[in-house]
Amino acid sequence: MRNILAVAGKELRAYFHSPIAYLVMAVYAVLCGFFFYSFTATYVVQTFRMQAMGGMGMPNMTINDYVIRPLFEGVLSIVLLLVIPLITMRLYAEEKRSGTIELLLTSPVTDFQIIVGKFLGALMLFGTMIVITFAFISTLFIYGNPSAKPLIAQAVGLFLFGASLLALGMWISTFTKNQIIAAVVSFAAFLLIYVLNWVTAYSSGTISHVLSYLSLTTHFDGFAKGVVDLKDLVYYVSVIVLGIFLTARSVEALKGRV
Repeated sequence: MRNILAVAGKELRAYFHSPIAYLVMAVYAVLCGFFFYSFTATYVVQTFRMQAMGGMGMPNMTINDYVIRPLFEGVLSIVLLLVIPLITMRLYAEEKRSGTIELLLTSPVTDFQIIVGKFLGALMLFGTMIVITFAFISTLFIYGNPSAKPLIAQAVGLFLFGASLLALGMWISTFTKNQIIAAVVSFAAFLLIYVLNWVTAYSSGTISHVLSYLSLTTHFDGFAKGVVDLKDLVYYVSVIVLGIFLTARSVEALKGRV
């Protein structure tokens, strides 16, 4: 465990010693802040309109339904498709570009410890993005009365969603020494997995159901509604384990060429 934490700390320091961490957090904060403000402003305007009309014939408006859920489900999940590749692109591509991959693969630390350490380092950076999200949402508790229970489920879902992308992006990073290529390929793969459930709009066969189940969106819907379902938890944990497993196989192949 000590070796894993040492590798994770090294990766986290590497992020903050380069512009990557600051760029990722800045882009995420700007996008998150803009959409948070837009949803909140729309909610306030609609609330004033309801009060002016006496609330007659208008649905009950809650902060969770009109601000928090659209922010998590409609925006942040898509923003992560853009931002996570910026985090994962350097995990192995930079090692290959700088020529340190040989030292890494021949070090006394095991491949599993290196892989998990790199994953945890990237996960820590992603965790700071979750903190940024709650820095915005905390203002709703100061000036409003949102429900905390659905928010907890949504936060867990967003964390698992991002962790799954990190694991897959780390695997993709092992195939190239060019960080830009790693980022572009990761984004394309993430987008494809994200929209797999679109096939249900024009097909209802077995293949469409399988593709829908494999979609990241399908399993995020429950969390976005404030429901923690065991099958969704199993799906995301399985994707994370799969990403780490595929990375291990890819690293073994790299070792054979060193």
